[in-house]
Amino acid sequence: MTMQNWNLFFGIFIISSPILFSIIAFPDSIAWSWNEGRGGYFFALIFVVAELIGLKIILSKKRLLSVIPLALVTILYLISLEYGLRDYIVASAEMFDVQLIYSWTWMWDFVVMAIFIVVSLSIYFGKRWIRIAPAGPIFLTGTAIILSLDAFFPYDTLGPLQYVVPYFVQANVWLITVLDLGTAVARDNVMFLRGDHGSMALQVFWPSAGVHSIIIFSLVIGAFMLKLNIPRTRKFIYFVLGIIGTITVNLIRIFSLSWYALKVTTDPVAWEEYHKIAGEIMFLPWLFAFILIVIVIESRRLKKLER
Repeated sequence: MTMQNWNLFFGIFIISSPILFSIIAFPDSIAWSWNEGRGGYFFALIFVVAELIGLKIILSKKRLLSVIPLALVTILYLISLEYGLRDYIVASAEMFDVQLIYSWTWMWDFVVMAIFIVVSLSIYFGKRWIRIAPAGPIFLTGTAIILSLDAFFPYDTLGPLQYVVPYFVQANVWLITVLDLGTAVARDNVMFLRGDHGSMALQVFWPSAGVHSIIIFSLVIGAFMLKLNIPRTRKFIYFVLGIIGTITVNLIRIFSLSWYALKVTTDPVAWEEYHKIAGEIMFLPWLFAFILIVIVIESRRLKKLER
């Protein structure tokens, strides 16, 4: 490995160290439900590493060493949560009239990590970081914003985000009826289902409908498009196709939750366990797959132009 590669590898390791520490030291906190743990850290790490690896940039020793204290402070924050800081954050929720405590507490984890990554990238690359490696910070920041909205405006209290939910519900009921999977009736944002294991009523709010994933997708893809040296029209087409794809994934998610109640179980505990992971299992692979598809298409197009 060349000196340049070692230099970059060390830089990636330093900026990744707080996330790696949280995964190793507190594995129980890496829950895949978007609002119940640090699962998003893992995907932010993938973004950061994917965008930095292979860069032909030599980072100065001074810049690398400057980030180490920031990494240690961030790790200290993660440790202090286990020794009273999290209790303080929970207690502060009442002061700010927070409705959902868990979203409030996890929000701060993403705020702190987003600040660390942004400051570290700024030290590494200056203002150029926005074009070099924006996806990880934007993913962390977007998740923090969504968690804050969920903390202060839970369930259906945030009207604009809840507006599209009844349409998602009606589309899902139509699909269940067409496929003859059971009985389904829609009333606003509530589905009344009857299947192989009895009846179940599902009330759908904007996070469960995947509206948060549309927002995060828009932010991440917007940052990704900044890096692509292609005409604006093509960027717009990719962006629109990505949003349509994300909406489709969310419709599949709601359908899968309904199918689980109709064909697998109506037990609330078992259903909730599936509900916790269903969205991220579908959305995040779709996000990575879409970015990969765009990269492959544009790489092939560039090779054709060079011939």
